[in-house]
Amino acid sequence: MIPELESLREQVDEELKTARTEAEFQALRIRYLGRKGLLTGLLRNIANVQPDQRPLFGKRCNELKEFVSAKIDQHLAELAVSEKEKSLRTERIDVTLPGRAVRYGSLHPITKVRDEICGIFAGLGFSIEEGPEIELDYYNFEALNIPADHPARDMHDTFYVDEKRVLRTHTSPVEIRTMQKNSPPIRIISPGKVYRRDSDISHTPMFHQIEGLLVDKGITLANLKGVLTHFLKKMFGEETAVRFRPSYFPFTEPSAEVDIRCVICGGKGCRVCKQSGWLEILGAGMTHPQVFKNVGYDPEIYSGFAFGLGLERIAMLKYGISDIRLFFEGDLRFLEQF
Repeated sequence: MIPELESLREQVDEELKTARTEAEFQALRIRYLGRKGLLTGLLRNIANVQPDQRPLFGKRCNELKEFVSAKIDQHLAELAVSEKEKSLRTERIDVTLPGRAVRYGSLHPITKVRDEICGIFAGLGFSIEEGPEIELDYYNFEALNIPADHPARDMHDTFYVDEKRVLRTHTSPVEIRTMQKNSPPIRIISPGKVYRRDSDISHTPMFHQIEGLLVDKGITLANLKGVLTHFLKKMFGEETAVRFRPSYFPFTEPSAEVDIRCVICGGKGCRVCKQSGWLEILGAGMTHPQVFKNVGYDPEIYSGFAFGLGLERIAMLKYGISDIRLFFEGDLRFLEQF
């Protein structure tokens, strides 16, 4: 059967010369070396070879097998190089074309204002505290000196979850929870979402607040005015005029509304400030003694002040935004301006 091997080798050489594509070379591999290939068939007939010729026949079969495999691999490698050179000659990339622009996101204006406010108060030594948005009626009202029959509850237009739980109407409950867990001195701000039944161009059912609390020995109204005046000047500019007006909140006494000179008209009077030249910006006051008693503080030893402001209002004034609903519509044309 040795002559058959020689004939098979010559046949392989001829067919390798005529093959041109990868598919044709792979077909040759199967034709000769596959499970039913010609060379495989010869090896299976080794029992028909004379016993003294079997070693030589087996050796020649293996040599032919290695020869065919090596030749096919060589031709495939040459074909791959040829195809690559062809594609390099025919394919072109125009490096002068402008690249695809990458669209970058940006912080939401509410986030920008929140971070700026937190940064200002952090510089004054305030830490950030957070609390649950679904709050117990006790923390949202009663602990803040707003009992069930108090008329101030009507001012909040509350969303009730059940008889004992509400969607918090302010972040002041965080102050109660913080005082219950810690002894004075306390210096915190509490940013977060709050909820009230209200919706128009200047109100939404969900909005954002930051409330602050400072408790220690010897804290006076002068400390309150100094901290808030510093904050407002940092937020709106050192030239910003600030004034405090008497007001009423159940959880502070005395209480005050804080105004800044209108940032739109500079105090001359316009539609935004209703021709008054002033803009109400936040509410504040000295913490009510009853609130201290509710958390176990002695109001004869400790005093403090609290304040609260709406982030949307600050952002609207800072960026000249006329409709609060723009913050929540997700319009990229609006958001990309920030």
